[in-house]
Amino acid sequence: MFKFAGIEEDFRAIMEIKHHSKWFNVQSVPQCYTFSPEERPGKAPIPICKKIPVIDLGKSLVSSSEKMETIKQLLQAGQQFGFFQVINHGIPENVVTQTMSTFKEFFNMADEQKINVPASKGWIYTGSEDEVKNGVHLWRDNIKHPCHPLEKCMQSWPEKPASYREVVGTYAAEIRKLSLTILELICLGLGIESGYFDEISQVQLLSANNYPACPDPSLTLGILKHLDPSLITIIYQGNVSGLQVLVDGQWICVGALPNAFVVNIGNQLEIISNGKLRSAEHRAVTNSREARTSIAIFINPAPNCIVEPAKVLLNEYNPPLYKSILYRDFINASKAFGIHTDAIQNEA
Repeated sequence: MFKFAGIEEDFRAIMEIKHHSKWFNVQSVPQCYTFSPEERPGKAPIPICKKIPVIDLGKSLVSSSEKMETIKQLLQAGQQFGFFQVINHGIPENVVTQTMSTFKEFFNMADEQKINVPASKGWIYTGSEDEVKNGVHLWRDNIKHPCHPLEKCMQSWPEKPASYREVVGTYAAEIRKLSLTILELICLGLGIESGYFDEISQVQLLSANNYPACPDPSLTLGILKHLDPSLITIIYQGNVSGLQVLVDGQWICVGALPNAFVVNIGNQLEIISNGKLRSAEHRAVTNSREARTSIAIFINPAPNCIVEPAKVLLNEYNPPLYKSILYRDFINASKAFGIHTDAIQNEA
């Protein structure tokens, strides 16, 4: 079991090392990877949507007026879409490219180098062959592990590739700084006291995915439709799109922009903002042309943290829309990745 404070509960349900998938060269999608007609993406093309805002974080450093404009854009994106992309974020491009290369190298290693690791090591490699959702396997391979604080968790990470710990550690530290910058800007926009999120964002989990090219993307999924139970999630897509967001009942595709990060609002930030920001359902689809690698880092509260609407946002005209809840209880109640906040909304 994990020994790091605030991590055990997050991983309890997924503490089984699973086998590497064996379907890379198949000519058709096996039945066990074929989702029901209601869940599968279908053949209708979903073009890349230009509506998802792309926000230039560098402008927030130029002047007070530019900073307020950036904050306005963040809040509008969080209210309307629950998703946005950020550019000029301060993370060196070479850090990002090295990290993507390292994960691609990891996923290309021989099977036995990835699966012969006891769960007590503190990281999990899951191959699609045993990853089942609603009785159907997902078309992906995945590695998950905690990545904060680095000094406590880095020694439990994979030893191969040789560059893994150094490269991914640098990336995780940079993403942490970016996440705190975004959360602080959101604080300012909502009128919450500065530093509000510092103590409730202590758990940071990394999940990297490899989606092999698929002979028929209309039948299967890389990740099912879900909501993130995080404060925020920061995703790097590389140069291959595959992330789709549900907006007004329609799926839209989030384009993969060079050196840009996708940020999505998690359930916990929806609760803390008392519904001013919203978490949006999303999924990952496959394609028939090339493999896709993505890196997601989830910024979460600790299990014993009480999540509730920020008191400064509440008054007689703005009552709390959500009940207070321990993050541990929220996760346990969901039993799945991404519970709807409807379950803890106060009755009208």
